[in-house]
Amino acid sequence: MPDPYKQTVKVSPLFLNRFKVDENAPFKRHLNRLEVEIAREDYRRMKNVELVEPCPGDEFFSGLVELTERLLHMSQNQYNCRLILDIGIRIYLDRSRYLVYYRLPDRCIRFVPTWRNELLRRFFGDVPLNNTGWVACDQVLSGYRCKYLADNAGGALLLQNVDNDPGLPLLTVSHGPYDPHTLEVALYFLRYGKGRAAMINLGFSGREPLTDENLQKLKKWGIPLNPSNIDVIYPYVDDIGHPNCYKHEESLCRYVNLLEGPEPDLIVDVHGYVGTHAKDDRVLVGMGGLPPYPRLEELGQIETRGDLIHLLPEVRFRRGLEMVRELSEEIYVQLCVESHQCYHFGLLGGLQLVGRTFDPREAVSSMLPGEDRGILSRENIRWLPSAGANALQRIQACKLGTKALCLHVEIPTDIRRRIALKMKQQAIDDSLLSSHL
Repeated sequence: MPDPYKQTVKVSPLFLNRFKVDENAPFKRHLNRLEVEIAREDYRRMKNVELVEPCPGDEFFSGLVELTERLLHMSQNQYNCRLILDIGIRIYLDRSRYLVYYRLPDRCIRFVPTWRNELLRRFFGDVPLNNTGWVACDQVLSGYRCKYLADNAGGALLLQNVDNDPGLPLLTVSHGPYDPHTLEVALYFLRYGKGRAAMINLGFSGREPLTDENLQKLKKWGIPLNPSNIDVIYPYVDDIGHPNCYKHEESLCRYVNLLEGPEPDLIVDVHGYVGTHAKDDRVLVGMGGLPPYPRLEELGQIETRGDLIHLLPEVRFRRGLEMVRELSEEIYVQLCVESHQCYHFGLLGGLQLVGRTFDPREAVSSMLPGEDRGILSRENIRWLPSAGANALQRIQACKLGTKALCLHVEIPTDIRRRIALKMKQQAIDDSLLSSHL
């Protein structure tokens, strides 16, 4: 049988590299510049690196999964690959604890999924190594239960309201560690009665940036990894060559079957993005940009007036937009119905949509050279509906009996930060109230 991770794997265009690392400037970022250097997204607690002393022996590593060949085969950062080979690093994964070890000839370092571990301790009091049953989590989210699902890529957290109102949407946080504070957005909606359940991905996709603090530690230990497309730590593909970045979307039906009550007819998929300016508060709702393309007439009643297109959303779409509107006064809907026919709508006060159609080959440009960061130049707004994850989730949602409608909600940095602060203050208030009772 062929070595599974030697098989050809199609890498999403969003993840393709178009740069070459200068060995004299190994820490220069060529990707994730928008998030790390411009927006200053908070990745400090995502993952951390630490020195393991004393270095474990052969017996310890024999119980782990070696990733070295898989990572070297799939990585697009050739500088990092050469560095790993030159130093003689062997890379191992502790699947149940989701720890990655770099075994050097004279030392050992370990990458720790800090955000994941802190979240699990918050809900379970410890970091579970295997599947759990449903556990009450009133100390975090009153009236909810939680469940941990283990897998080979960090696992997932399920949350469900004990009342289980079938009229409320299901929330998904598919890129939890990579999109800072999207978890807090989901918890905000759940706390204030806007969602019935949530699914949170706890694993990495193999492309999350390293912080400057971690880079300085690696430099000190003689491992100058380049932080661009850092796919030589947590793997981009699993052990059969399938991309980990889509595991959450492709597991949608399995997760839904683990929830109690009827299947959802509306799914709100929460993501984060960086806007075109520091105070960009525009929330973008993607309805699909890749096959299978959505049909505009299925989203509501259409009326064309000259160059303007009016769309009166159908019932489920309207429910989703009404919920998302709580995040911002500026909501925009984007989608494609064919590869070269796309739409951009603004949401009006009466939950009506008004917009235009265009050819993305003419209207879409990139914010940053060398990175696929789409922007509609005419409106100076990000163009985001063509994420492959959105298409995969819609494919799975169509397999549900409800043919659930999926809203791919992209939330700008500033709004996510404000909601995180609000939820932190709410937790403090809850603690003070509890102490007085």
